[in-house]
Amino acid sequence: MKIYKAGALLCIGLISAGTVLAREQADLDEIRQQMEQLRKTYEAQLNALEERLEKAEALAEKNRVELADSQVEENRVENTGGGLTSSAFNPAISVVLQGSLNSYSKNPDSYELAGFPLGGEAGLASEGLSLDETEVIASASVDQWFYAESTLAFHDNEDNEGEVEVEEAFVDPLMLPAGLGGRFGRFYSDVGYLNRFHTHAWDFRDAPLTYRAFLGKQYRDDGIRLNWTAPTDLYLMLGAETYAGKQFPAGNNSRVLGNVQTAFLKLGGDVGISHAWQGGISALLANAKDRNSGDSNFTGDSDLYIADLVYRWAPNGNPRQRNLKLQSEFFYREEDGDVTVTDNTNSALVDYDGDQKGWYAQAVYQFMPHWRTGLRYDWLDADNHLKLTDPGGFTNPNDIIEASGLDAQGHDPQRWSLMVDWSPSEFSRIRAQYDRDESRPQGTDHQLFLQYIMSLGSHGAHEF
Repeated sequence: MKIYKAGALLCIGLISAGTVLAREQADLDEIRQQMEQLRKTYEAQLNALEERLEKAEALAEKNRVELADSQVEENRVENTGGGLTSSAFNPAISVVLQGSLNSYSKNPDSYELAGFPLGGEAGLASEGLSLDETEVIASASVDQWFYAESTLAFHDNEDNEGEVEVEEAFVDPLMLPAGLGGRFGRFYSDVGYLNRFHTHAWDFRDAPLTYRAFLGKQYRDDGIRLNWTAPTDLYLMLGAETYAGKQFPAGNNSRVLGNVQTAFLKLGGDVGISHAWQGGISALLANAKDRNSGDSNFTGDSDLYIADLVYRWAPNGNPRQRNLKLQSEFFYREEDGDVTVTDNTNSALVDYDGDQKGWYAQAVYQFMPHWRTGLRYDWLDADNHLKLTDPGGFTNPNDIIEASGLDAQGHDPQRWSLMVDWSPSEFSRIRAQYDRDESRPQGTDHQLFLQYIMSLGSHGAHEF
């Protein structure tokens, strides 16, 4: 009996031991499975991190190259550490090609703005194919103290002969403290909004009528600028310029500097992440001497005041898909002086006192990637008072007034413009535009333009 009990106990012990061993083996298998699963998970996460690291390194290299290429516009800040920038010994060089096919229903050679003397480059482009302008731009940080930029312009003159001119050649000091900035040389004035932009950055083929009438298309001259940017979240910039006064609306001044003075205030900011704005007021005070316009020359004071406002919208701050830009400027000018009217044999003198104003408003909408459309309206008004003080051999006073270019004939110039353009990349643009131009009292001029703009080489981002 004791033998049977011992055998039973031994069987029970063996069965229990087998059960324990089986459970331990199952636990070991489960641990191994969990470890294998963790290893696979960590390998996948590690591979994902390595892929992200490679992409980040590639993006960083791309941004480094783009930053070096964009040195044209972004080199105007102080260099850190006293070292030279990447483009210090390798100036960024770019070429911009512009041309157009132009059609008019009236003779472009007889173009006039009623009540406004035309000067500078305010006339119309020639009929048919036109090589508008080719710009060669070179820029770089000279060292840690100065940034320099020059623009040579190749275009045809009034006799359809090619000529080269120094459009801009200026130096910006980089060492000025406390938000101060400066510029000296030849450059576009910062009055108004559109004046400082080169023509290839315009949203329309031609300048607004206000720029033709008051600035001869654009005002640039030899001068000096000093400006200050406030260290605030709201963009605030104050500036002043002084120029030699050799260009319209000043004229042929012989003094080295000081015949044109400007001052400007600019404000701007963001509203959320989709909206941004910028506004400004500015003044250009000119002491004009022998300012030529056709058969007349003006000598006297010309004081111009400008107010501008720009609004931009881009959904979530991304303008690549869609964006909208609204832009408007108002001009007011007071002039007082003498106008000399001449022909082949006679020379008359007219006392001139004029109050002139004008404005334009435009909207440009990118409705899908690479495609934009825009609408613009221009309007001018001249209240000029003319008094003949010396007929100078003219027999008909009306001939003198007409030749002065200051008789508005009761007409207010205005114009509607409609454009659409296609930009397959940031370096090329094709634009079609129609203008219904009522600048002349003689009737409406229907104008058609087909324009191309091609950029070669590195080119900095355009300003707001």
